Amino acid sequence: MKKRRRDYLSYLLRLWRTGSEEDGVWLASLTNPFTGERLGFASLKELLAFLQSQVDEKASQASEEDRGGSEA
Repeated sequence: MKKRRRDYLSYLLRLWRTGSEEDGVWLASLTNPFTGERLGFASLKELLAFLQSQVDEKASQASEEDRGGSEA
């Protein structure tokens, strides 16, 4: 059985600005190309926090697998 690649994440990123030039806000969405799931973010800070959590989760899963835990 082929082992799933555990160090890969893929999303389609969309960014757009709302409001005026002076007080506009950047919004973002991520779409998972495999599942079609779409997530929205009200700020770039939220987007980056989500991406960091995904990377941390993958790293944790990889560490568990390396120690002989269950495969994700």
